[in-house]
Amino acid sequence: MDATPVTQALDQLHTPYRTFAHSGQVHSVEQAAEERGMTIDQVVRSIVFRVGPDQFVMVLVTGTRQIAWPLLRKYLNQSRLTMASEEEVLSVTGYRLGAVSPFGLPAPLRILVDQSVLENEEVSIGAGVRNAAVLLKTSDLLTALGQVETVAFTTRESAAL
Repeated sequence: MDATPVTQALDQLHTPYRTFAHSGQVHSVEQAAEERGMTIDQVVRSIVFRVGPDQFVMVLVTGTRQIAWPLLRKYLNQSRLTMASEEEVLSVTGYRLGAVSPFGLPAPLRILVDQSVLENEEVSIGAGVRNAAVLLKTSDLLTALGQVETVAFTTRESAAL
């Protein structure tokens, strides 16, 4: 796999990681986990929410867990928020859906980490290109992210990538 903005950012931060390229299209968290030799809860999804005009936040959550919107709205002190559209995600992160990562972003973005991310020693995140991932220790992920907010926002339910 060629270098991506994600791997370049991790290299600049001196963060150890491994890359993984899927042999074909990834259609679910379950498939991604199986092909990476991981459990579903080791696959971290980066979900972008619009909290106001030109204001966005990224939430990192594992596996098939679903964000409890009332908890997220309360935490952000927002009466209303929406998931960012595909166009907004690309504009804010520089990545297409299925490749979003908290690293290599074109501009700083508030990042919230769901408590579920901390439950595994190793996780995988988007590599910046579809059908690829970066695998790293959770402690290295948190160190590379720097000052982030860790909160419990989720419930367990099934979800597709």
